Amino acid sequence: MSSARIRIAARLIAVAALAALTAGCFHPMYAEHSDGTPGLREKLMGVEVPPVDKPNASREARIGVEIRNALAFKLYGNATGMPPTHRLVLRFTTSRSSLMIDPATALPTSENYGIDAQFNLIEIASNKSVMTGTTFSRVSYDIPGSYQRFARTRAFRDAEDRAAQEIADNIQTRLASFFSAGT
Repeated sequence: MSSARIRIAARLIAVAALAALTAGCFHPMYAEHSDGTPGLREKLMGVEVPPVDKPNASREARIGVEIRNALAFKLYGNATGMPPTHRLVLRFTTSRSSLMIDPATALPTSENYGIDAQFNLIEIASNKSVMTGTTFSRVSYDIPGSYQRFARTRAFRDAEDRAAQEIADNIQTRLASFFSAGT
């Protein structure tokens, strides 16, 4: 056997040995625990998501409901979870800016919509904050035709909904990481 083949075989044996050593360290996030401790799904179902504090009948109140509903579905899989162990307090601000303006009409043809959110996870038993975080979402939308105000309104609402879904995804991922790793 040549020395090149011996080196390749030694490298393969080293890689296989390292893989065998780390194989026991891997544990899927959503796996059931055999020792009786609650799994990630049960921990997420214990997070209460109260309504967002925004003025009634405002555009931001609708977005707050959209974020809350998306989070509830991602955490529980339905409208309600288990008895709460944690409470998630959410605050957010929105922004809107024109990206392109039609020079003939001076009306926007493309706009950007953004949500900046801050969240705080509070343990109910001790009323102590255990995790805080921020996230954001920026989505753009086109306005088909400069005088189509209903199409513009619908495009804006769709952008709000997409941004709210993205915020809910980001928060759910961060909560899953917290409950899985404990940090």
